Amino acid sequence: MKKQRQERILELIAQRPIDTQDELLALLKQDGYKVTQATVSRDMKELRITKTVDEAGQSRYAPPQWGKGGKSAPYSDIFARSVIRVDCAMNDVVIHCYSGMASGAAAALDNMNWEMVIGTLAGDDTILAITRDETSALELTKALHTMIEGGTHR
Repeated sequence: MKKQRQERILELIAQRPIDTQDELLALLKQDGYKVTQATVSRDMKELRITKTVDEAGQSRYAPPQWGKGGKSAPYSDIFARSVIRVDCAMNDVVIHCYSGMASGAAAALDNMNWEMVIGTLAGDDTILAITRDETSALELTKALHTMIEGGTHR
């Protein structure tokens, strides 16, 4: 449950500007998480979420990589934290995740806007990414391997 909650926190702060813990707490409660402000605070500390100012000058919470790698950095981080291994067959890329993490990783992958990806389908611990052709599947697989191997979470 903790991993799923923390994954959701990363998704929420990547999707929209959130500038208070109370706002984040309310969004988590809307999603069905029964949490306290203290729990959210501990999660944010563990995830190393900081307050920053975005390109529009708006104050918001963000993972530490936000300022280093541009807007795609939080998505890469979500993906790298969630994925165990990646493989491909023909034009399909199969991504194995930790239990309960596939949905968040698929959302992160979708938000990275890879042109070669037609779409993704996520279960509990597996993502199917469909690419345009076999070459694209190989390129995506190689890029995703680099992303998860380069993560500081392994």
